[in-house]
Amino acid sequence: MRLDKFLADNTELTRSLAKRELKAGAITCDGVVINDPGFKVSDDTDVCWYGETVGAINTRYLMLHKPKEYLCSNIDELYPSVLQLIGLPRTDTLRIAGRLDVDTTGLVLLSEDGQWCHRITSPNFHCSKTYLVQLAEPLVADAEAQLHAGVELHGDGLTRPATLERLSDTEVRITIIEGKYHQVKRMFAALGNKVVGLHREQVGAIALDPELAVGDWRYLSADEIALFQ
Repeated sequence: MRLDKFLADNTELTRSLAKRELKAGAITCDGVVINDPGFKVSDDTDVCWYGETVGAINTRYLMLHKPKEYLCSNIDELYPSVLQLIGLPRTDTLRIAGRLDVDTTGLVLLSEDGQWCHRITSPNFHCSKTYLVQLAEPLVADAEAQLHAGVELHGDGLTRPATLERLSDTEVRITIIEGKYHQVKRMFAALGNKVVGLHREQVGAIALDPELAVGDWRYLSADEIALFQ
């Protein structure tokens, strides 16, 4: 692989910035200063940037505790991206497996592994998502039956069966197996209520780490990764 491409793939440098660093003598390969962007590096080459080893980035799998006022996208004029919360190079290569609204908090999973993300987001895999919901009004008495039977969402038809756990008159836990636009909010609106707080607790068998502070992230364990492989 070309040295400038290796640097662009494994640091925050672009190809043009990598060439500037090479010209400035900031890059060494096996202890030798290299100025040539086309210099070929292999898996065994010790590439350093100002003396710090640059390792090849392997496929990454992360969980993030999303705060409010962040968007699950790369660019937005009004709100910052959740990717800005992750202090790693090349966060632009990470895919967000199941987005949350700007005012929704909780578990977000990310990876460069497209197939892994697809198993989470594709309706064909029926991946469950569990949310803690705060409601404006007490829930109707037959909510469990209505949600299990499915409620009609304008333009999206009938929802698939959902399970509901009442925690109080205005706090519930709901598990759905699809991901329509604003689905949880629209489901409760169909029951004559309004969601005033929404927090995703779990995706499939991966639960949000209780030790993870709002805005923090961690790598997934091998066992967690294997749940969607």
